[in-house]
Amino acid sequence: MACSQETHFYDKVMLKKNSDSKSLTLTKLEYYNLIEELRVAASVKDRSNGQYYILGRYEVLQCGGVEKLIKKQGRMKLKNPFILCTLRIYMFETIKRAHIAMGHGGREKMVKELSRYANVTRDTVELFKSVCVQCQKKRKRCATKGVTVKPILSKDYGSRDQVDLVDMQSCAKGKYKWIMVYQDHITKYCILRPLTSKRAAEVAFQLMDIFLMFRALQILQSDNGSEFTALVISELKLLWPYLLIVHGKPRHPQSQGSVERLNCDIKDVLISWLGDNHTSDWPMGLRFVQFQKNTSYHS
Repeated sequence: MACSQETHFYDKVMLKKNSDSKSLTLTKLEYYNLIEELRVAASVKDRSNGQYYILGRYEVLQCGGVEKLIKKQGRMKLKNPFILCTLRIYMFETIKRAHIAMGHGGREKMVKELSRYANVTRDTVELFKSVCVQCQKKRKRCATKGVTVKPILSKDYGSRDQVDLVDMQSCAKGKYKWIMVYQDHITKYCILRPLTSKRAAEVAFQLMDIFLMFRALQILQSDNGSEFTALVISELKLLWPYLLIVHGKPRHPQSQGSVERLNCDIKDVLISWLGDNHTSDWPMGLRFVQFQKNTSYHS
């Protein structure tokens, strides 16, 4: 399957290269020929116009005894991003590693992560996503559209956080059957905790642990579930008097704002992580999903 993906991706990239005269995509032979031309151009005194052109456009960088081709950008300021040739073990594996590290994220997240490579464009990322099996499965799961509601506005970090539970009883792992999703509304920083049940006492313990780790917030928003409206949750205000607990509209998940969207993203990333690692241990996978969500690019 992996070999088929590589072949399909490689064929699409070469087809794009042949149809686009301005493409920076290089074959393995073109890649090393260009490095040799740069070496020759740097060693001669009487240079041709073509040699001046490639010296002003490209440069060779020694990385651990390996010569890497980089592209110059701008006259005064150089970003020096690397250029990848279309050899499968270079371009395909590099994009694949970034794609998995982003939790099979969207195009903009991948473009941001791969910005160090000059010839990995949005089109190349789209070509890779089109051959990714996990992305095709995720696209089918996310076919339905949500309801657009008025956005919730926040001023700064900690002004409003949201909490919700994700039901995992159909694929319980050991004693864990639920996921608690906690998210700061403005920064989108999330904390994921596996739960053995949705009892209010366990939810309150996890919330108190989060508050002590960071700091108590101003507004905690949740739905109307009994685990969030119980007395033990309200008693958290005895420890943090300035904490305001609000609840969304009954039977109206859209009022929960971005945490409902985060629930869908977490399930998609978690399913992809389990598929990539060939395991069903989702409580362990939550740690990696949390890291991927908190380190990936967000608009």
